[in-house]
Amino acid sequence: MELLMSPSVTSIAVVCEWSLLQLGIAQAINIQPDLQVTTFTKSVNDLLREATDVEIVVLTSLRIFDQSTSEQVAQLHQQGYAVIVVSTSEAQSDAVLCIKAGARGYLSRQADDSELATAIRTVASGESYFGTSLAGKGLPTAPPHITSREREILQLIASGATDREIATKLNITENTVHTHLERLGRKHGSRRRADLTRLALECGMLENYSREY
Repeated sequence: MELLMSPSVTSIAVVCEWSLLQLGIAQAINIQPDLQVTTFTKSVNDLLREATDVEIVVLTSLRIFDQSTSEQVAQLHQQGYAVIVVSTSEAQSDAVLCIKAGARGYLSRQADDSELATAIRTVASGESYFGTSLAGKGLPTAPPHITSREREILQLIASGATDREIATKLNITENTVHTHLERLGRKHGSRRRADLTRLALECGMLENYSREY
């Protein structure tokens, strides 16, 4: 289910198979004036099928941790979503798996509504947030968050498109293309086309390229 929202508010999707917990997380977020849950789904596959415009996904992990949670994070990361995992597991190894898969935030069951809001705002600002229970545990650096627009540009770069062709394809100005390339360069450490093409390949952005474009 997707709801309308104000353009000044950070849009959030909650992925949770337990409806009661889903409602509780949504209430904790929606009391914040700058945050709003606009999409509720019970699975990552449902969210990906809906192709929503949300900025951040709060992904709950209720079972004993297994590889599937990090795989779900990787799916969302590859599609340009910024992911915050709320997990029943407090093990550092589980957090590391999610972070390596692309999670921008990780909270344990000890987190309260205030910390959840802080995590969302931090991730929305482009930073990472890992819960207080994980503080000082030497977690790895999360891979750069690539937005859906940056993903489109990377795919076009990998296809050999020029800046002008990218602008025409996406109906934006060349200056806007340059701005996105500068941001990608800062995130990846290089804005050379060969390096950005390699980034697109590493992130699995070309697997469905022929179907999407």
